[in-house]
Amino acid sequence: MSEEQEFEIDFDVEGMFKDFDEMEKDLVNHPPHYNQAGIECIDAILAATNHNKEGYLQGNILKYVWRYDYKGGLEDLQKAQWYLNKLIEVYKEKHK
Repeated sequence: MSEEQEFEIDFDVEGMFKDFDEMEKDLVNHPPHYNQAGIECIDAILAATNHNKEGYLQGNILKYVWRYDYKGGLEDLQKAQWYLNKLIEVYKEKHK
């Protein structure tokens, strides 16, 4: 084996960004700091707020959209989208 072959690195740019996208998605959808003792924080909050859960979700949507250009950029927009998707889920369940 030549020295060139020995130090050849298999470098896949698309794969590298795919891994980054997956890591970023996990930080939006299931950040580890919001899961303690096997309970997602959002599930505990929705259970505690029960009849006010839609207002809680709306407030978080507004918070992340309000600040995205000043703080978290795309990640804040993805978080707003996550809360909007959750609000749609709650709405559909309520209006079955």
